[in-house]
Amino acid sequence: MFVLGRIWLAIPLAAVLLAASPELDRARDLYQKTEYKRSLDVLLHSRQNDAEALQLIGQNYFMLGEYKKSSDTLEKAAALDPENAVILHWLGRAYARRAETANPFSAPGWASKARQMFERSVALDPSNKDATGDLLDFYLDAPGFLGGGTQKAEALAKVIGKTDPAEGHYAQAMIEDRRKNYDKAEEHFRHAADLAPKQVGRFIDLAKYLAKRGRIQESEAAWEQAARLAPNDPRVMFERAGTYIREQRNLGQARELLEKYLRAPLTPDDPPRQEAESLLKKIGA
Repeated sequence: MFVLGRIWLAIPLAAVLLAASPELDRARDLYQKTEYKRSLDVLLHSRQNDAEALQLIGQNYFMLGEYKKSSDTLEKAAALDPENAVILHWLGRAYARRAETANPFSAPGWASKARQMFERSVALDPSNKDATGDLLDFYLDAPGFLGGGTQKAEALAKVIGKTDPAEGHYAQAMIEDRRKNYDKAEEHFRHAADLAPKQVGRFIDLAKYLAKRGRIQESEAAWEQAARLAPNDPRVMFERAGTYIREQRNLGQARELLEKYLRAPLTPDDPPRQEAESLLKKIGA
């Protein structure tokens, strides 16, 4: 545990050391290239214990699937910088993974902790799309006794819409889909794409939803729009291939897309290579 009296005295010096740390810069670069183990090795060897270094250590552990080590490290980072919305969001993610992998007795506790961290993160920075997205998913997926519910999701959608109208429509689409109001959900997906016509993710969302509703030709048109907007975007390759595999169609094209995806320079924002490899195995490739 950290001693609070020492934290505040150490922060100014740590900030100076951090700014001039070639080890941290190298670790960040490796992390962005998805070389999580190498990034972690650099950080652990450097023995930096400031909030920023601990955050990156925790993210590396998370990406490597070591969720206990991730949450333990991110708790230390949050203790050093308790108003850092990004650290709190990552801590929420680590708690959520622990909930998913825990036994039925301890899972609710971890899930409640995840919600609390997501809510604190969003309260500090409601413009963070990743944090609001994770909190929205929690509200829609979790039962009421864990703090979930569509009313909370609706309130959050309004908050999201104030800073990002397109993302607000996406949130409302997810809510309407959960209510089985499929036509309304589609309207919101289309509004999101109309409001942000240069954001490839909007057309990915629309294409996936139309495919889910069995509207294949319209889905293909949306996929083509996404491909024109960002022909080398790994997300388009992965999500389009995943859609084809779920529907058991265009499997040859799905294989080509996944093979191209695995050759692409991926970042932490992209699905892990292991997921693409798993999809390839499903089609015998």
